[in-house]
Amino acid sequence: MQSQAASRETGGTPVAVRLYYLDWLRVLAILMVFLFHAVHVFDFGSWQIKNAEQSEIITIILTLLSLWGMPFFFLVAGTASWFALQRRTAGQYAAERFKRLLIPYIVGSLLFSPIQYYLEWLNRTQLGLVSVSFPVFLSQEIPPFNPLSLRFPGFSPRWFGVGGFHLWFVGFLFAFALITLPLFRWLKSETGQRLVSRLAGLCEHRGGLLVLILPLLVIQLSLRPFFPQEHDWADFIFRMSFFVLGYLLFTDERITRAVRRDWWLLLALGTAIVLGLLGAYAAGLPVMTWGLDSSYPQFYLILGLTTIIAFCYTLTMLFVGMRFLDFTNRWLRYGQEAALPFFVLHQPAIIVIAFFVVQWNLGLLPKLVIVVVSSFVLALGLYELLIRRIRPLQILFGMKA
Repeated sequence: MQSQAASRETGGTPVAVRLYYLDWLRVLAILMVFLFHAVHVFDFGSWQIKNAEQSEIITIILTLLSLWGMPFFFLVAGTASWFALQRRTAGQYAAERFKRLLIPYIVGSLLFSPIQYYLEWLNRTQLGLVSVSFPVFLSQEIPPFNPLSLRFPGFSPRWFGVGGFHLWFVGFLFAFALITLPLFRWLKSETGQRLVSRLAGLCEHRGGLLVLILPLLVIQLSLRPFFPQEHDWADFIFRMSFFVLGYLLFTDERITRAVRRDWWLLLALGTAIVLGLLGAYAAGLPVMTWGLDSSYPQFYLILGLTTIIAFCYTLTMLFVGMRFLDFTNRWLRYGQEAALPFFVLHQPAIIVIAFFVVQWNLGLLPKLVIVVVSSFVLALGLYELLIRRIRPLQILFGMKA
């Protein structure tokens, strides 16, 4: 993320300050993604490497995190675009995104995707889930075990995941940066500013922020039934909407003030829905099945409720940063520098280590601890010993000059 500065009023004089909480939130979001992937080995969901013994509790926790985790990540990325475009021309902005997003995506995909596909195939074969050769595994969809199915999805953003596994996120970010650039430039125009001012005026009222949920609901309810798969068009546009939301939050100070004022309302609403869904699950209702199958009328109810959770919790997390994380220290500076290379490296490290650990005769908890700790050390060690110290690798992995 670029250096972030904003104008705050101090005695009537605008002072340029750095919003350190946005840097902290980005670093913490990457650590959250690391933990999500490392623990994913042990839940009921589909992933590249799976342990034979799996946990229902881990599955529930990861399911709840998945409702708002990636939307939060994209929202924070959208805020970075607002600050970047205050200091750069459109051409400079696009060139920087090319260097810091597209190049790492291509490099990471070429370096790490082949071994991830191979270890996924070996793990599926060992568990008895597939019995086809590696070339056939690469060329065919093998549901439900392959999280990247379909392998060859046609004209779809799912190609970002097929080519890069976890780097789909970086590919999405690059695409979002280019697609939304005309919109962001228009929002800085006189007409765009009038629209922003009207939105900010709505947000000045208690609970007015909730009006921003409406576009998210329209996107989900209209697209998700037709594009239900992960990383497909519904996912792409829904997550891009959080990228745009992150940008909008800082276009008018009244909107960020509303986040500070209404955080408790957002937290209460999101938590009430979460508790309701957990209660329904505990009562034996198939809420997870409803959320996956559009043939159920309840599908649209679950979709609407989970969209509200994503909105409420992402803005609540933003408030947490505003309230508690607006400071800097050497850990933040190190985290900012390491963030993107660590993100590129973390999943290959998890997959390599988890592939061996799941074969050991140990309980689930010891395996989980070993996978989390060892893969973190491996990913951070590769960054520290190689990428941070070798100039060409710094460029290839998206680090600043």
